[in-house]
Amino acid sequence: MKKTLLFALSLLISHLCPCQALAEDGSRLWLRQNTEAIFSQLTQRINSTMPADDGYRISGNVIEARTPMGLLYGKYAWLRGEQGESHPYFRLRILNHWDNLDGTIERGYAGKSIFWTQDLERSASNDNTVSANTAQRIKDYAEACASIGINGTVLNNVNASPRMLTRPYINKVKEYADILRPWGIKVYLSVNFGTPKALGETKTADPLDASVRLWWKKKAQEIYRLIPDFGGFLVKANSEGQPGPFDYGRTHADGANMLADALRPYGGIVMWRSFVYGAKHKGEDRVMQAVSEFAELDRNPTTGRSAFAENVILQSKNGPLDFQPREPYAPIFDQMKNTPQMAELQITQEYLGQGDHLVFLAPMWKEFFSFVSPSKLQGIAGVANIGQDKNWCGHHFAQANWYAFGRLAWNPALSSQQIAEEWLRQTFSLSPTKDAQAEALISMLLRSREACVDYMMPLGLHHIFKFDHHMGPEPDGFKAQYPLEWCPVYYHKADRQGIGFDRTTRGTGATRQYREPYSTIYDRPTTCPEQYLLWFHHLPWTYRTLSGRTLWEEMQYRYQRGVSEVEDFCAIWQQVRPCIDEQRWQEVDKKLQKQLADAREWRDVCLKYFGSFAEGQ
Repeated sequence: MKKTLLFALSLLISHLCPCQALAEDGSRLWLRQNTEAIFSQLTQRINSTMPADDGYRISGNVIEARTPMGLLYGKYAWLRGEQGESHPYFRLRILNHWDNLDGTIERGYAGKSIFWTQDLERSASNDNTVSANTAQRIKDYAEACASIGINGTVLNNVNASPRMLTRPYINKVKEYADILRPWGIKVYLSVNFGTPKALGETKTADPLDASVRLWWKKKAQEIYRLIPDFGGFLVKANSEGQPGPFDYGRTHADGANMLADALRPYGGIVMWRSFVYGAKHKGEDRVMQAVSEFAELDRNPTTGRSAFAENVILQSKNGPLDFQPREPYAPIFDQMKNTPQMAELQITQEYLGQGDHLVFLAPMWKEFFSFVSPSKLQGIAGVANIGQDKNWCGHHFAQANWYAFGRLAWNPALSSQQIAEEWLRQTFSLSPTKDAQAEALISMLLRSREACVDYMMPLGLHHIFKFDHHMGPEPDGFKAQYPLEWCPVYYHKADRQGIGFDRTTRGTGATRQYREPYSTIYDRPTTCPEQYLLWFHHLPWTYRTLSGRTLWEEMQYRYQRGVSEVEDFCAIWQQVRPCIDEQRWQEVDKKLQKQLADAREWRDVCLKYFGSFAEGQ
């Protein structure tokens, strides 16, 4: 009935909306209005009685704030139509760019890096001055970030090159910091833990070695001399082959605290990632390894405090595996009670159709916050989806995820619908309260994540992508040369008896890592939410789901439902054509057709493969 009504509604659209003739390339994002002219209408006042947290108060055309940044944030809030008082919930609202020094972006689907466009150390001219085009691009980036309250950016990949900390690159970071600073954005760097040894400046990278500790202190001094407000380091250590303290028999706390000690005099922080597997707990269920490595460091038996220094923050992905279309929340957020934490979300759609699929991620992130209270977090980081493409994100609707991240970083209580309405109104000049076409597009946005889960991995299935690039289905994937935990067959465990990964107390015991009541709820198939069913349970094909269908029938139903949803998205987009400028309409339509073909491939490949086990059971 819901779909029928939506489709009927969409049929009226061509009669209700004006034609927008001017072509747009998406480069202005949600900032398509002449902001300078509009802001000139505003009265701005510094109000010393307000909290000094860059919040603001808006009354009519008057904006008040304690700080200049508060006034800036207030202007963009006024542009969204806000009135009243608002303050940032999280202190740290940071984008993580997985940009490499050669200009490529790991998991980037929108062109090359906006920061790294040449090899600075090997540049023939050795002229490292930021070009006018690059400077303008970064200024535009800074304005977009500031307009949604983002206040930090990590400029390079967590799989960091040791060269990042050589002088030519630090000089470039200084130039970027100068461009970003007026927009309230601090710069941070990902660092390779083995940098001093890799550069040949120490014989070891042992965090307890005096020469290594001195090297990091001098490096911090060098950075802060050029960039006094430098934010700090992001570190991926002892994961996926990256060097770390385990290489020397030390702990994560030993490694993080060495860096924290170097940054402490300047107010810098260390964001130490908990995405670790295959180093110390080989053979253990991968989703359990973060807790296994970090929980023992949360409480020193003698002091009762965390083993980590006060300026270390543990940064953990929202789920315990790896940014899947759906995961239960990561239990490390339950286990670390004394160590400051921040959540890492992935804006770029590594496992959600990359640059081709329309998938609005605010509902995914809201689902996470329904289990992990924002009050437990120091901040959130988002793996950016930004590149040199004209439209910044590769897909016009992928801009909505950049926008949604910033808005939730400022206020995690915002609803997915409110964020979708804001973005749509500013990006396509459609009024959600007046336009039938806007209602249909908002419905499409809000349904898109669940549709993706259905046509990729319903009922808790996970990590059945093609190897390496993670685009497309490969449920039969197995390569003997790969670790088993990288192979799809390891995660779905389909056989003649059934399907799913047994993580109960009768299996790997992963359910024990969760707080109650979730530990008990997830441990029993009769109480486990069906959205996580095959994540925690290996069940017979004939198992009866809540709908009354068998498990195999339910899988078929959901795969088809996902495809049907994308078919409906294509129909909606056809009907709104008169209301969207032709360039963006054509570019989105091409993406939607690709998404539909991909969804059908997912359905057909997965049902054929799983059917080889289920049929006849």
